[in-house]
Amino acid sequence: MSIKSVAAKIFAKIIHSKNQKWIQNPIETQHKVFLDLIRQAENTQFGNDHNFSKVKSFNDFAKLVPIRDYEELRPYVDKVVKGEADILWKGKPLYFAKTSGTTSGAKYIPLTKESMSFHIEAARNAILAYIHETGKADFVDGKMIFLQGSPVLENKNGIQLGRLSGIVAHFVPKYLQKNRMPSWETNCIEDWETKVNAIVEETFTEDMSVISGIPSWVQMYFEKLQEKAQPEPKANGANLKPVGELFKNFNLFIYGGVNYEPYRAKFENLFGRKVDSIELFPASEGFFAYQDSQKDKGMLLLLNSGIFYEFVKSDEFFTDPEGLGPKRYTIGEVELNVNYVLIISTNAGLWAYNIGDTIQFTSLKPYRVIVSGRIKHYISAFGEHVIGKEVECALKEAIENTTIRVNEFTVAPQIAPETGLPYHEWFIEFDSEASGESNNIPEFALRIDAAMRKQNVYYDDLIVGKVLRTVVITKVAKNGFQEYMKSIGKLGGQNKLPRLSNDRKIAELLKRA
Repeated sequence: MSIKSVAAKIFAKIIHSKNQKWIQNPIETQHKVFLDLIRQAENTQFGNDHNFSKVKSFNDFAKLVPIRDYEELRPYVDKVVKGEADILWKGKPLYFAKTSGTTSGAKYIPLTKESMSFHIEAARNAILAYIHETGKADFVDGKMIFLQGSPVLENKNGIQLGRLSGIVAHFVPKYLQKNRMPSWETNCIEDWETKVNAIVEETFTEDMSVISGIPSWVQMYFEKLQEKAQPEPKANGANLKPVGELFKNFNLFIYGGVNYEPYRAKFENLFGRKVDSIELFPASEGFFAYQDSQKDKGMLLLLNSGIFYEFVKSDEFFTDPEGLGPKRYTIGEVELNVNYVLIISTNAGLWAYNIGDTIQFTSLKPYRVIVSGRIKHYISAFGEHVIGKEVECALKEAIENTTIRVNEFTVAPQIAPETGLPYHEWFIEFDSEASGESNNIPEFALRIDAAMRKQNVYYDDLIVGKVLRTVVITKVAKNGFQEYMKSIGKLGGQNKLPRLSNDRKIAELLKRA
């Protein structure tokens, strides 16, 4: 055992003990975070406009500060982008994280000195929690790769601008620099396909112990590794070396951004053996949670990280019975297995901000969550209100005890088919190496449909009432989703394919491919 791994275990124990103080006192912790945020922003323009000097409690805050999304907060953000100080938070931000917007085009999310430190600390603590629980620390001596956006930053009125993952690359601690891959030069490559090919060349002969990234893009990296290991594979990919054989000491996979379950079967095949994993819940707006246990479901919600959380039940989000907006719950009021829209106020100056994600609590002692979907990503063309978690769970159930493996998928409603009843159309890219991939697509569609009916009672009613017919599967060619993401300029990095849409914009592009 190396000195570095011994030191990692000692440090992990210290951080675990420190974290227990806020984990054991969640309501008090959130109250302190809330008051600190209000006091620090009291003299900003936003604080003055919303009478922060009069805010003594959450109820005061909820009356004075409505829930907003980016478009609604944009008049303030635009001033920050222009270089003005003391608008949403004291002073000016250190960075802007540039993300893809909806109606507003590019979004500029401020990252302050206070918020940036919590981003870095949370990523570190996720690994330390794993070390503390499992006692495994040898991986710190191997090479580590983090598939991320380019660290090249632009200047926006005196403030550095880039993708969050590229900004974070500037904060890798010195003790990890020697182990970190790819090289800085390779990491700066903008074109994703060129970058992945370069990463393969750099890492192919290395002792990789930790690999991290969004599953869909890590999958692309793994498949290119296999191609390099055996340039001329036999039919159906036979005899391709698993990644676990190429990298003998690869024992930890860190991922975030999407639910891992739809990818699990594919990745287990790619690994070729058991590999531990850690799930993260980061976003440009904040680092919200990480998996703190290999034994328990869900990710630990970070209540002591400069973020005050509110929760709105998804089925109440678009209601306003008293003209005051939907009811807003705090951490002490949440329930298990209820779908909530996540609302945040942060030390980067986001106030009662709707990030668009929905979550469910899997535990209240401590507070652990899973990401259940996006409030804007749903299907309710017929009143069924299907969410991301439901389609992911249905697919997982449908492939159990089969040889089917799925690379990627998305779902859209077909409201006006040429013949017959409307239906939900599932666009699926199957793993061509899986023996059971397309033996009986209609039977597989029925398996998905049955699982969906168990997930969503409204969907079941529509099937029973013959408003909808059962699921229809449309096969997508190999790399079809990658080509789609490339065509809209969102290949690689932090970009993610929506699991479902209430319209057919994605569906029609896939149909034309």
